[in-house]
Amino acid sequence: MIVVFGSLNMDLVFRVEALPSPGETRLCPGYDSAVGGKGANQAAAAARAGGDCRMVGCIGADGFGDRVARELAACGVDIDGVARVGRPTGCAAVIVDANGENQIAVASGANLEARAEAVADDWLRAASTLLLQLEVPAEENWRLLQRARERGLRVVLNAAPAATIPAKVARHIDVLVVNEHEARTLLQDDAADDAANARALAATTGGACIVTRGGAGALAAHPDGMLDIGALPVDVVDSTGAGDAFVGALAAALDAGQKLAPALRQASVAGALACTLPGALPSLPTRRAILAALDRLPPARSL
Repeated sequence: MIVVFGSLNMDLVFRVEALPSPGETRLCPGYDSAVGGKGANQAAAAARAGGDCRMVGCIGADGFGDRVARELAACGVDIDGVARVGRPTGCAAVIVDANGENQIAVASGANLEARAEAVADDWLRAASTLLLQLEVPAEENWRLLQRARERGLRVVLNAAPAATIPAKVARHIDVLVVNEHEARTLLQDDAADDAANARALAATTGGACIVTRGGAGALAAHPDGMLDIGALPVDVVDSTGAGDAFVGALAAALDAGQKLAPALRQASVAGALACTLPGALPSLPTRRAILAALDRLPPARSL
């Protein structure tokens, strides 16, 4: 089982011809709404990719919260750990341009109330993977991570949005997932290339570090070497949620006992397929869709 501790949001999506520059206003005909938040997206992605997944986090006692809970449950996610709190449900403003690139601003709301103690000891004993992101209070993540390691769980951290990871925490992370920007931010180094960054971050954890690179695929540094995973060619409609699809599918594959290389191939396919439909949660591919497209992606290469 996968326990996901993280954020739950409602996304409001605005589609424009070009992303606005600082101080610029861009008009669009309307907007869409969709369930989001990295925690919710990754839980849904893991469940749709075939994982047994439980979500732990907070929503408000409002209509947005009602919809988040309903749609997560419809994806097959166990929502017994999702609590109602006094703050409003988190909300994200997502601006997407004609090429599928996006800008996102997030109001945390109820996510600020997420607490590690909401994860029951029994849930950790029943799980083999803990999946974390950085959209809830950091100290709550670190408390839960320590409990998970004491019980022998695999810990997967998507360090997004980028923030400092204490050294005492980093060494307990089995799989660290970042994009190119997040890798540079964590290392405070804009000069090194993606491979060097993956190796440097893997050295801080002693586990695997995966740097996702959009249309260029991903690089994974691990104790036995380096893997280069390609990207499935697709017609990009909206890249929102692609990173979360990658992380959720990766967690599901690892939790099912797959080795890193085949798990990364499934994750890469999931991330690409998520770009072919608008929105975050609505675009997350099923296990059947991932497996059907898997033969179109070359095997991972050792570097």
